Amino acid sequence: MTESTQQPQRLTTLAPDAQQRRLRMAQGVLLLFHVTGFLGLAFAQDKSFYLQFVPLNLLLTAGLLVAFQPRRDANFWSFAVVVMLVGFFVEVAGIRTGVIFGQYEYGPTLGTQWLGVPLIIGLNWFMLTYMGGVLASHLPLPGFLRAVVAALLLVGMDICLEPVAVRYGFWNWRYDIIPLQNFKGWFAVALILQVYFNRMDFSKRNLLVPFVYLLQLLFFFGLSMLA
Repeated sequence: MTESTQQPQRLTTLAPDAQQRRLRMAQGVLLLFHVTGFLGLAFAQDKSFYLQFVPLNLLLTAGLLVAFQPRRDANFWSFAVVVMLVGFFVEVAGIRTGVIFGQYEYGPTLGTQWLGVPLIIGLNWFMLTYMGGVLASHLPLPGFLRAVVAALLLVGMDICLEPVAVRYGFWNWRYDIIPLQNFKGWFAVALILQVYFNRMDFSKRNLLVPFVYLLQLLFFFGLSMLA
């Protein structure tokens, strides 16, 4: 009788340790990729070698974030698909009209394109929307205010990202000027997606999200300082 009561206790104490090991491994892999990319883009003579891995880095980061989502149920996957589609087609409308973000076009760095937009852009919108929503979900605020905070987190990331994106051919702005309209458009689209995030019923805790957001923020901020 003593053995049967002790075994479950051992399992419950081992589970958090295993989770922490997984978390540390994921953080280590992401740190390695981002530090290598940062050093290569900042100091290497041939930056094209490192730029070719940008889509792979996005795929790896998104995959690890999804892996740490506690319950990947139908609601979570439907949220992911809707955000990817909305994000992609908003960008299509953006480059064709210039109304949403301003006049811009995509370069070759982000990989294969359809309708003038890299396919991976939808994944990037999902990743940023998901991270912003998860971070804001910890705040003791009403749902709409959490959505506003999360949208501001996305705009903050974009402010750090823009100089890097222009320098390394992610996209290019007409007259080489990043318009204020871009940040207004980002906030509006992000706010709509965050309201949708709040309405969807799935687990909104992810141990990897704070690390990834901070890592990407430092990565782009550091490169923008060197631009």
